[in-house]
Amino acid sequence: MVEKAEFSSDLYHPKHWPMWFGVLLMRSTLLLPLRWQMKMGTGIGRLVKKFAKGRVHTARRNIDLCFPDMSETDKQQLLNNTFEETGKALFDTINAWWWSNERIQQHMTIKGTEHVSNSLDNGKGVILFAVHCLPLEMGARIFGQFAPGIGVYRPHNNPVMEYLQVKGRLRSNKGLVPKRDVRQMIRSLRAPDVIWYTADQDFGRSSAVFIPFFAVPDAATITGATSLARLGKANVLPFFVERNADDTGYNLEIMPALDNFPGDNETDDAIRGNQIVEQLINRNRNQYMWLHRRFKTRPIKGSPSLYK
Repeated sequence: MVEKAEFSSDLYHPKHWPMWFGVLLMRSTLLLPLRWQMKMGTGIGRLVKKFAKGRVHTARRNIDLCFPDMSETDKQQLLNNTFEETGKALFDTINAWWWSNERIQQHMTIKGTEHVSNSLDNGKGVILFAVHCLPLEMGARIFGQFAPGIGVYRPHNNPVMEYLQVKGRLRSNKGLVPKRDVRQMIRSLRAPDVIWYTADQDFGRSSAVFIPFFAVPDAATITGATSLARLGKANVLPFFVERNADDTGYNLEIMPALDNFPGDNETDDAIRGNQIVEQLINRNRNQYMWLHRRFKTRPIKGSPSLYK
């Protein structure tokens, strides 16, 4: 488990100077009011949409696949909103990593903390079943105001970004566990403690089943929640965070523990999980990460890509 951000003199190497300059620019925006940051984020998102044609194609294809009955006008509006919200998410991350606790608390509401307390008080770990909504970094920081847990993350290839994300995320977590370190996740749950878990992205064929996700009948979906809940003797609590419609703050909600989870088999659990994911996404489709190639892995190897 990672419990400290390790800094080394190698991070001062000239090859990292452009990254540090970018960090300086990002930190300078901390002085701005949240609404101003969000206006800047909207502009950045629109600019990204003009030039990141590959991401535009991916997002639009995901929307087409998930919502085939949606009108063309609504699909285009959702696409436009997605990129604007993605631009805003840059500032969500900046604020989550560098705002003070006092400022976080000025811009947050949190609901459902009693469900976490009840589980921990009864000796049961908590799996926060989340989706990749764009303000997720801020969601973790807000949750940390109540009960710091264990973050599950993918180590970054860039050493400067790895240092920054570990340092930033440890402001709201006791420690971080690489996403492949299942044993440490189980140990943390049995402590008991809280960990984060997401099952709404395509992680490949390993440990996945092909089940419905919105209108796609065969989306590769990992089944780790079943194993973690069973081996970790933990409860699974759906979790959602969104930015207010007027960009003045963030709302976080933790829902009651799922009944009879894990169930009789991991496929049924995964189907139930995807249904929950769909419900969470539908609460705020604009703020979901549609830029990920959710359907890149096909049931039959060699099948044509859904993104061509």
